Amino acid sequence: MPHILLAEDDAAVRSFVTSALAHRGHEVTAVEDGLQALEALGESREFDLLITDIVMPGLDGIGLALRVARDSPDLPILLMTGYSAEKQRAHNLDELIARVVVKPFTLKEICEAAEEALLG
Repeated sequence: MPHILLAEDDAAVRSFVTSALAHRGHEVTAVEDGLQALEALGESREFDLLITDIVMPGLDGIGLALRVARDSPDLPILLMTGYSAEKQRAHNLDELIARVVVKPFTLKEICEAAEEALLG
């Protein structure tokens, strides 16, 4: 069962995505921001995918993606955003990330994007 790390500051979105992925058989560790995601990654847990919102307090998703790409280059990264300007910022990271999923998205869309990223 793939283990996914989800970093999302909005509790409703975090719950929605966690439930959707768990329903598809994935194990999900959900955290509120990029700093908590780094803590989870540092606790020697093995993750198969990082899904992160771009706009978060503390360490945003772009900063998190850059750190993860440097420290764990084999970990696929999926970004989420509801802001078109942020999507453009993420476009500059094409080589580091699997995809950018634009909010609002459906359960099916986020699950398919995650499963695509897991397959490489």
